[in-house]
Amino acid sequence: MTEQLDAGLVAERIAESDALGTPSAAHEVGRARRRKEDARLVTGRTTWTDNIQLPGMMYVAFLRSPMAHARITRVDTSAARDRPGVVAVYDGRDLADEQGSLPCAWPVSEDVLIPDHPPMAVDEVRYVGEAVACVVATDRYRAADALEAIEIDYEPLDAVLDMTEALTAGSPRVHEGASAGNRAFTWRFSGGDIEEAFRDAPVVIERTYVQQRLIPTAMEPRAVVATTDGDSFTLYSATQIPHVLRVMLALTTGIPEHKLRVVAPDVGGGFGSKLQVTAEEVLALLLTRRLGRPVKWTESRSEGNLTAHHGRDQLQRIRVAADRDGRVRGVQVNLLADMGAYLMLITPGVPLLGAFMYNGIYKMDAYDFTCTGVFTTKVPTDAYRGAGRPEATFAIERAMEELAHELGMDPVELRRRNWITHEEFPYTTICGLTYDSGNYEAATERALALLGYDKLRAEQADRRDRRDPVQLGIGVSTFTEMCGLAPSRVLGSLSYGAGGWEHASVRMLPTGKVEVVTGSSPHGQGHETAWSQIVADALGVPFEDVSVLHGDTAVSHKGMDTYGSRSLVVGGVAVLAACEKVKERARILAAHMLEASADDVEFADGTFTVRGTGVGKTIQELALATFAAHDLPDGFEPALDADATFDPDNFSFPHGTHLCAAEVDTETGAVRIRAYVAVDDVGSVVNPLIVEGQVHGGIAQGVAQALFEEAVHDAEGNLLTATMADYLIPAASDLPAFVTDRTETPSTTNPLGVKGVGEAGTIASTPAVVNAVVDALRPFGVNDVRMPCTPERVWRAVTEAGTPADGPPVSGAPATGSSAAGSSAAGSPDTGSPDTGSPDTGSPDTGSSTTGTGAGTGSEGGDR
Repeated sequence: MTEQLDAGLVAERIAESDALGTPSAAHEVGRARRRKEDARLVTGRTTWTDNIQLPGMMYVAFLRSPMAHARITRVDTSAARDRPGVVAVYDGRDLADEQGSLPCAWPVSEDVLIPDHPPMAVDEVRYVGEAVACVVATDRYRAADALEAIEIDYEPLDAVLDMTEALTAGSPRVHEGASAGNRAFTWRFSGGDIEEAFRDAPVVIERTYVQQRLIPTAMEPRAVVATTDGDSFTLYSATQIPHVLRVMLALTTGIPEHKLRVVAPDVGGGFGSKLQVTAEEVLALLLTRRLGRPVKWTESRSEGNLTAHHGRDQLQRIRVAADRDGRVRGVQVNLLADMGAYLMLITPGVPLLGAFMYNGIYKMDAYDFTCTGVFTTKVPTDAYRGAGRPEATFAIERAMEELAHELGMDPVELRRRNWITHEEFPYTTICGLTYDSGNYEAATERALALLGYDKLRAEQADRRDRRDPVQLGIGVSTFTEMCGLAPSRVLGSLSYGAGGWEHASVRMLPTGKVEVVTGSSPHGQGHETAWSQIVADALGVPFEDVSVLHGDTAVSHKGMDTYGSRSLVVGGVAVLAACEKVKERARILAAHMLEASADDVEFADGTFTVRGTGVGKTIQELALATFAAHDLPDGFEPALDADATFDPDNFSFPHGTHLCAAEVDTETGAVRIRAYVAVDDVGSVVNPLIVEGQVHGGIAQGVAQALFEEAVHDAEGNLLTATMADYLIPAASDLPAFVTDRTETPSTTNPLGVKGVGEAGTIASTPAVVNAVVDALRPFGVNDVRMPCTPERVWRAVTEAGTPADGPPVSGAPATGSSAAGSSAAGSPDTGSPDTGSPDTGSPDTGSSTTGTGAGTGSEGGDR
């Protein structure tokens, strides 16, 4: 029998959500505006990179390595050159002198190994899918067909797939001659006395969790168009980072930066996968430079799965020391992070972004974190939605669930005993970060009420008593994250190769309309709408009178782009700062025209008035007067336009509580999410509709990791999930209806009071779902199911753990194919594959728990 969420609570939530942050009719910020850019985006009547057609354009196709590790011993492209429509054929040797090495901008330690990374392999390939040759032809089909005529001989080398084995003496090396073997770096961070925290601790738990490798799957595949006009070049790319890309391409190709324009047209999603300097972008520029004609490349979906960087792929060992009353003393983390074959733009820094978040929302005496980056012969990893923060939150929230079980305590109560209370903000954590504001109590209480937590716990007890084959689990996830990647001084202290500021320009046009130029480069976030709302309130102009320009380095000459939930908290604040400068200039002009002192001129709702008189000038009138320039103050330049660059002093720290109720069929292993509640606190809200969209999309990706997605390799390093028939992405029908709500504790570190939201749903949802699955299976002695929790893995966890005498019966066989909550990807073996760096899922994990002075081992862990 299925218990639904209380209808009254849902109706109450909807009414309160509609009211929360709703402005008066005179204000835009807080209004649930439909996105003005959607009219062109959702209908496809826009300029995606693949839509671009240029005179004389040619098409590029890349031949890619079929082997994970091999020497290239012979390349013969002569037959391909003779194919119809073929203009040119190149291999790595042809481009070796000019292609340079793809950049890594985050050398995380003094001894980090950053091997050369040629865009096209010259002598050796190190993952399946690495480019080894290319064909340029008059159309994309002729280019693709000619690839089969290229002959390449390989001398196979041993693949390196398992992180643990890669670090052992005698393991084959990904990069021959590397003094550290397959170790890319080791990075340690600590606070407090970790040995003291664990010494004589009444309770110690230790677990190992596998963050499976994920493949970012944006709606729009990657695409590149390069063209040249003499000594100047333009690159169109479906990228998140046009400004960063321009700098890096100039450094890599030798094209002077002022001769290179990068344009990100409308971009259909990224999730970090387009936060990159790719081989195809570099090669497209080199080809157009050689041939003097435009060239285009658009990836196929399977090509993208093979070559776009992957996400996650970590082996997490976490230890927690606690007192018998549940107070956490210390947390120790030992992390192996799969780098893949090369270090791409921010590859080594991704796991370190999580280093400061394993403490989560909790107070503790000590913390210790060690990360070892490991080279393998797989596609490089890099940023994927959340970038290190989801991994950290997963580990600490799973560990807190295990600690609660060990202590026989309700998991919510355990969190209450350890979290930072709202009276303690601002709070400096054991990691040295200062959380500026928050209220974990309010978010959690609201989530519990919306879920009907007590009723579900009662139903869970009843199902267990009845030995129902369909068990109910309730998963808890309380989280915070550091986002709005920005403080340049902090990034510099972490050896990051750039700053975190953002730039904006605000232009007052003669007719009173406003143009905003932003350095943030959207790929679906709704910048044009949100920025228009900020400007409309700041300048007192109609929302419809604001346009936002972005994504073109010839228009927006300065910026640090979009990633890490930084657009609003950095880029949006830069827009507001530019508006303030516009108003200050306009105030001077208004005072002159009104024959008053500037100190006596007030601004409200778009009009400057002399205090106490009601006599005034609108900002639109001032814009026209500036354009005419007939009556300006002495020395006043005829312009109200202003630029601003904002570099915050601190990160942004959104938080929230996500709860998941899941039904798990112990006879088939099928998981069905029955109810999902997310209460997030993202500070002040500019547009509730955009926030809802970001949260919904984030939850979908987090649930996908928990139940569906996994990149799987065979023993030779071949990607078995190279197509969308094999790599399982949930459809809308696979996901539940989400109940979302908000609390608001404005940030104190920026004038808008905003916090990031783009990654929140992904960070919080994965542990909520897995905690629910494990909670349902507790009567069977199961305390972990390795992600994704497919029916087969769930069923195996139940059958291999055994059934207690008073537990539910176990029968049947694992479900096959798709289910309402997930299934194994077609063709992918059940875990134990060598790419994970962990034992087979059927084997018990080495996790253990210690209570009092005696150690107890058994079914603690179980990496299934």
